[in-house]
Amino acid sequence: MVRPRSSGPQGVTVAHGRATRVAVVGFGYWGAKHVRVLSSMPGVAVSVVDGDDDRLAEAESRYPAARLAAALDEVLDDVDAVVVATPPHTHAALALSALDHGRHVLVEKPLTTSVADGEELIAAAAERAVTLMVGHTFEYNPAVWKLRDLVRSGTLGRILSVDTARLSLGRYQSDVNVIWDLAPHDISIVSHLLGEMPSATAVWAHSNLGGPHADIAYLRLDFERARTQAFLHVSWLNPNKVRQVTVVGERMMAVYDDMSDERLRIYDIGVDVETIDDPAAAHALPVTYRTGDIVSPFIAFNEPLAVQDQHFVDCVRSGRRPMTPGERGLDIVRVLAATDDVRSRDGAASLNGQGSHPPRRDVDGGAPNGTPLAARGTPVPRIAS
Repeated sequence: MVRPRSSGPQGVTVAHGRATRVAVVGFGYWGAKHVRVLSSMPGVAVSVVDGDDDRLAEAESRYPAARLAAALDEVLDDVDAVVVATPPHTHAALALSALDHGRHVLVEKPLTTSVADGEELIAAAAERAVTLMVGHTFEYNPAVWKLRDLVRSGTLGRILSVDTARLSLGRYQSDVNVIWDLAPHDISIVSHLLGEMPSATAVWAHSNLGGPHADIAYLRLDFERARTQAFLHVSWLNPNKVRQVTVVGERMMAVYDDMSDERLRIYDIGVDVETIDDPAAAHALPVTYRTGDIVSPFIAFNEPLAVQDQHFVDCVRSGRRPMTPGERGLDIVRVLAATDDVRSRDGAASLNGQGSHPPRRDVDGGAPNGTPLAARGTPVPRIAS
């Protein structure tokens, strides 16, 4: 059995004083990645917290300089910051405990599993004057930054639609459905690109294996200022791993594919509307197609998680406000909570597949089963452009 070490990390110093001490709670899929990244940073001392002895043994073998503990309260008095990388339903309690001790906190997505819990964390961080940051990793991805610049500069023209797919086989979660597990990434990406949060959502979701949680879902998000919609497809039941965002503009289109060596491609193609004056040609579609170059710009790769975690450490040291603060995490939780609301009101049949269909997009942009996010007591803050 692995015992927690009573002594702190050894041999880690920085020029201006002692090391920044960070505890990573959870040595699972994401927690192990955080430990790897933080352990490689100069001037950072890492503690690994996990109640599973086998995981602690693995952490000790891979990171012998790390301090080990079975519970967060064993290290709270000896750290500056905490990274919460545990199952979503545990995020709120662990983060609140750290905040109440005056520790800076980074929480993996989703920030919490309820709006009320998210608001409580934000209030606690403000009261203690400490950093609360959410792990929206793709907002630290250079390819997403480049795509955002293309969208906001007007290079693509007015955005007609955004389509995302985040699919893979497995990694079923026991405490949340596929929307809460995977969609935070794409809601984060799309709202980051467009510079605003969605105003309404419509949802279709289904549990194919008969479990308590949906394993495939389609979401539609309405964006008022951009006058466009985003369509999100998430699934735990797909033969191929897909991580793709397609942005369709009036002038050009772009595809961000996180699984490709060419992560971003810009297509100088589109459709132009024409007026048909010749009655004999009235049967033809009143459009013409344009086809131009396909460009894949060079984007220097920096691991997004490393960029994100370094930013967190910098904010801990400087007191600077993070790029993805707790309020940003709460924005995404509000959208996720609205998808639950939509399903409880008119999407209940989607849980067992009895006669439910994906929401229809009306010609006027409305949705018969759409849920206005701001109309359910959850106002949607705007992101600064």
